[in-house]
Amino acid sequence: MKMIKKSLAMVSVFALALATTAITAEDALENENAEIVEPRIVDGVPADVVAKEQEIEAAIAAGNPASGQEIAAGVCAGCHGADGNSMIPNFPSLAGQHPEYLLKQLMEFKAEEGETAVRNSAAMTPMVAALSKEDMANLADFYASQKPAPGNAAGDKDLLTLGKILYHGGNIENGVPACASCHGPTGTGIPPRYPALAGQHADYTLNQLDLFNKGERTNDNKVMQDVLTRMSGAEKRAVSAYIQGMR
Repeated sequence: MKMIKKSLAMVSVFALALATTAITAEDALENENAEIVEPRIVDGVPADVVAKEQEIEAAIAAGNPASGQEIAAGVCAGCHGADGNSMIPNFPSLAGQHPEYLLKQLMEFKAEEGETAVRNSAAMTPMVAALSKEDMANLADFYASQKPAPGNAAGDKDLLTLGKILYHGGNIENGVPACASCHGPTGTGIPPRYPALAGQHADYTLNQLDLFNKGERTNDNKVMQDVLTRMSGAEKRAVSAYIQGMR
């Protein structure tokens, strides 16, 4: 609690600027005409990244959600829910996620012969081993077509307040950018690079932040690693809790 209050004090002065430079998720939903600061897009994207994104877009365009639903029922539903709304905090909800992002993750979970998967996971790498890229595209299209369940806030008031400030305004003292700058003020993300976050389980989000921070997850062109070197444990917990409550 002391760490949370200290972090709140450190960023409270910056919160005064939020009224003019950003809006909360609730404000954005209530006023569609409100001015929103446009998220930043990373310039100078490597050619191989662009080529992969084009490959993914083509696969998504050819995807079959009905076939994806059949695969999901047999392979994925136990952890991620029949409709992509996971009931298990350690496993992410996938419903409504951008199909391009989902396909990229599935492809990077899969280990090529004799190599370690780009996003190596003891849970997911074995699950995708038998899936073709077509199967993965079908899955991505199916989950993207599903309606995400509303998020439920988790945590005490101080934790959620800190998380809200960090998400929408960052921490200027430590150079932590606002999560909203890439994931959007309402947590809807920007495909194909930045996933939707609104309503995601706090436990899953915090675990991914820790993996990025420790360098155990590196499939994001180092964007998240650079951010997380500046975030405290209390800040990671706070923003994870706030994200879970976004709708």
